[in-house]
Amino acid sequence: MSIQHGFYATIPAHPGKGEALIALLLAAPSLADDACLVLLVSRSASNPDLVSVTEGWSSQEAHSQFFGSAAAQAFIAQLAPFVAGESIYADMVPVGGKALLR
Repeated sequence: MSIQHGFYATIPAHPGKGEALIALLLAAPSLADDACLVLLVSRSASNPDLVSVTEGWSSQEAHSQFFGSAAAQAFIAQLAPFVAGESIYADMVPVGGKALLR
């Protein structure tokens, strides 16, 4: 299966809550979805409360269907108390590169 749709989000956490936000994201329900082919969680080297998420999906439809699910909506509600302000979100279509899996 190839990645046909993706997104990148930068999420500001409340001060001191970056690690908790990261822990939640690393347990995201999308990890169990076969259509979610990539889930990468990162944080800023200079600001531990600035968290980034990159996801790659088999299709835009699969992404939309998953995020419309009750499990995804419950997960988003869990994240809300850790998020400070607006996230920056960008859709993307991956065209190539390299993934190192461990």
